[in-house]
Amino acid sequence: MKVLVIGQGGREHALAHKISKSPLLTKLYAAPGNAGISQIAECHGVDTDQIAGLLDLAKKNSIDLTVVGPEAPLAAGIVDEFQKSGLSIFGPNQAAAMLESSKAFSKDQMTKFGIPTADYEVFSNINEAKHFMIETEMPVVVKADGLAAGKGVVICQSSQEGVAALTQMMSEGVFGAAGKKVVIEKVLEGEELSVLALTDGEKIIPLASSQDHKRAYDHDRGPNTGGMGAYSPCPFISEEKFREVVDLTIRPMVAGMAKEGTPYRGLLYAGVMMTRQGPFVLEYNCRFGDPEAQAVLPRLKSDLLPVLAEIAGGSLKTQSVEWYDKSCLAVVLASGGYPGFYHKGFKITGLESVASQENIFVFHAGTVKGPQGEFLTAGGRVLVVTALGENLKAAYERAYQAVGQIHFEGGFYRRDIGRRGMEVLR
Repeated sequence: MKVLVIGQGGREHALAHKISKSPLLTKLYAAPGNAGISQIAECHGVDTDQIAGLLDLAKKNSIDLTVVGPEAPLAAGIVDEFQKSGLSIFGPNQAAAMLESSKAFSKDQMTKFGIPTADYEVFSNINEAKHFMIETEMPVVVKADGLAAGKGVVICQSSQEGVAALTQMMSEGVFGAAGKKVVIEKVLEGEELSVLALTDGEKIIPLASSQDHKRAYDHDRGPNTGGMGAYSPCPFISEEKFREVVDLTIRPMVAGMAKEGTPYRGLLYAGVMMTRQGPFVLEYNCRFGDPEAQAVLPRLKSDLLPVLAEIAGGSLKTQSVEWYDKSCLAVVLASGGYPGFYHKGFKITGLESVASQENIFVFHAGTVKGPQGEFLTAGGRVLVVTALGENLKAAYERAYQAVGQIHFEGGFYRRDIGRRGMEVLR
């Protein structure tokens, strides 16, 4: 089977790595890929927003299955275009992908299908939004309605902070068109949980539990990012309780979308807050999480490729998947300044010493090859260092030991990924 992975980040490297192990695979392609992905796949310089070019690439190379990594091409309708040409592709169509491309739509769907979520209001008029902000009880969360690479969320402790966030999003356009409409919702307190499930629009296979770390710095300080690390499984939730969360957050959305004539096929990801009142959905994403994929996929014992192919074909025949009885922890190494402005082109050292270590995976997120074949930084999130261990503590120690061997100018990383999980286990 010839497979094309679309995307260029750490999530796509993790997907490509897992797919490359499948006995069904005959050749792996990526577009545009990155320096790490190029070691296991034939990369083509077609950007993820060039749907016509990607379609042409798939046709010319007789691709049997295309796997879409990032959300933007899904929101732009890449699945619809591939299906019109009779090509097999994994991911939701444009209408279903609105669960991520419009937070207002997503919240409305949650309310319609009885899925627990925070109280919210939607605004397109900045004056109305500011008036509501001044009158409402704090704290609140302001979310850009559209896609903002995981950064369009601001927690506001005061009305002054809220008005400033609204001004930045709606007037100054810090998130472009994504911030012209906003969702304002109540802050929920608890532990965040990432719930990922594969679905053909009817049947569901939940993946292992995981927890992301969104803030840039230790102790959940600093601005929101696309994710600074993750671990799996989550020790604060039992398997039985996790199945209950899936039943409350994933199943009703899949059933509701199907009933409305917009079946959701692909990977559905619910960002959940586990509160004292139970699980509440913060948001839905229409693709594998990043960096959750890097923490979950190394634990997957089963072959992923046939499952993706079945879903792309519209009928999930696989009943369940098997997991390694290990913990996995992923740490993001980021460029100095991320998630704001950062410089590129710094040489990365230490990758060779880490590559030979057992159960250590270095997924490239923002890298390119230099003129002498060296690896250079080329993004905000540069690398994701992932380790498997017999337990979370072992995975933590192995991951950070490996992280300590990799260097590039200005690089930084959080030192507390998985700490909350280890505290639960004490």
